[in-house]
Amino acid sequence: MPVTDQVPIASINRRRWLQLAAGVWGGGWGWRSAIAATGAKPAGFGRAKSVLFVVANGGQSQIDIWDPKPDAPREIRGDFASIATAVPGTRLCEHVPRLARLSDRFALIRSMSHEDLDHGSALYLTLTGQYHARRSANPPPSPNDWPTQGSVVKRLLGVRQSLDAAVHLNGPAQIPINIGPGQNAGFLGSDFDPLLLGDVVANPTVLPGLDPLPELPGVRRDRRQSLLDRLERDAIAAQSSPALADYAVLSQRAHELLDRPEVQHAFDLHREREAIRRRYGLDRSGQALLLARRLVEAGVPWITVFWNHSGRGQDLAPNDTIEYGWDTHNDIFSALKTHLLPRFDVSFSALLEDLAERGLLSQTLVVCAGEFGRAPLVALEKNFAGESPGRKHWSFCYSAVAAGAGVTPGLLLGASDSRGAYPVTEKWGPWDLTATMFSALGIHPSGHFTDRTGRPMLLSSGRVIEGLYG
Repeated sequence: MPVTDQVPIASINRRRWLQLAAGVWGGGWGWRSAIAATGAKPAGFGRAKSVLFVVANGGQSQIDIWDPKPDAPREIRGDFASIATAVPGTRLCEHVPRLARLSDRFALIRSMSHEDLDHGSALYLTLTGQYHARRSANPPPSPNDWPTQGSVVKRLLGVRQSLDAAVHLNGPAQIPINIGPGQNAGFLGSDFDPLLLGDVVANPTVLPGLDPLPELPGVRRDRRQSLLDRLERDAIAAQSSPALADYAVLSQRAHELLDRPEVQHAFDLHREREAIRRRYGLDRSGQALLLARRLVEAGVPWITVFWNHSGRGQDLAPNDTIEYGWDTHNDIFSALKTHLLPRFDVSFSALLEDLAERGLLSQTLVVCAGEFGRAPLVALEKNFAGESPGRKHWSFCYSAVAAGAGVTPGLLLGASDSRGAYPVTEKWGPWDLTATMFSALGIHPSGHFTDRTGRPMLLSSGRVIEGLYG
């Protein structure tokens, strides 16, 4: 539902702020009126009921996937050939044939760029649209962090929209084994954390324990929950413990999920036909994308899927395909050809086809991006595992994909130089992707939200990428 009845921040007095804040903390839509907006609605505004953000953890190589350079020297173009696609003049890597056939269904941005060169802070930038205070570093998550995009959406749309206003799948993202920042609600507090689900194929059901016990009727369960609530309130008041407060939030959320049969339906992947499950790929990445499609059907506004949970898990498990991430300092071509691109080509193409066939793509904005790209020059790095060359981190030019919700299909937006090193056209950053995704949901990116003390915070410093809409 687009956020349209917006009031300038300057016109809101203290009493009005308190009224609006009460509406937000109550989980309703009262906050809609407090979002400030300037100027006309951007292109694509309010076209999406859901945003599905697929994060390629570790940084996909633009040259070896989305922006091949077939005329460049071998040390730049790499080992792979390029192939023609459904869009005349656009070529992709030879190892993504399904996506090449579907290129007339998505737009390709080849001029993404920013200045953060390490995974932790760059992932934070990707998931929040804000630079971290420690740029080009690997800082741990902090309660003072800027909230992840889904948490901001949850703050604006209310905590009880659909199953949950924001869900993270196949997370948390690890860099390569430590949890990266930018994945939770930060200074908004744990009330607004996205619902986090890890490996969706690790257990027979995605959310074990959702089936009500026949010997425990709803009345008894409610009484137990009421007693638990009182005990938790007393314990929190006595100890002032943030950990207890976080536990209370999780407990309340679990109770709400138990009371909603539609939740059990949405998270039950076994309701899907076996052919559909296999079309996505039966590994945790493919099934996470399948679950994301089910959450779109259930009306969840914001879904982030970490396509690979580890940015570079191959260092510890070189023979386990599912542990591979896009951080391919060395052995890039064997890693891409054998472990990464075949699975990505299958699962991401299945998502686009499935959404389109069900009539959901027109109301879902799908975005795929990593935290940055890879360096133009292929070289062996002695400080990393592997025996054959790879590519270093490179944030100055990389690619992103967008589809659905009014995005012009088959569009090629922006261009890089002959080495894939720098944009030669207008460039865009994660802040612009963030603004575009917010706008698609009907949230004007020039508006504001408030922190826990009521201070207004600008939603995004970016611009909507209006060129995506033709």
